[in-house]
Amino acid sequence: MVNEELANSYLRRAKIRFDVLREFLKRNDYADTVREAQEIVELVQKALLIKIGVQPPKWHDVGSIIDQHLEEYPPSVRDKLKELNREAKWLRSQREIAFYGDMDIIPEELYTKEDAIKAVRIAEGYISIAQSLPG
Repeated sequence: MVNEELANSYLRRAKIRFDVLREFLKRNDYADTVREAQEIVELVQKALLIKIGVQPPKWHDVGSIIDQHLEEYPPSVRDKLKELNREAKWLRSQREIAFYGDMDIIPEELYTKEDAIKAVRIAEGYISIAQSLPG
């Protein structure tokens, strides 16, 4: 069963976070830009799965599951989804470190403007695909 309300809720929340994401970037807060972009991607990926009737698992990066169901998305977005799913793996790998750092890693010192712009581009790509789908 497709829970369209839940998928739409995820997308609404992702769009709100995207507005905040731009503020982080504007303030040169690159670590939080990366972290928040990952959360946006996670919400949109799960919304994309729900829209095709797949219950998303409770882990952070479900791009591989989207890849398993690519044929259920319009042909016009399949290649872009595959590309974004590959890039989302980088975001997922940065999730905790961007937020918490480590004993020898300060998040504000780790990320560059280029990292943040990459993260924004990935999140924006997912939102764009989600908005292009019917429903």
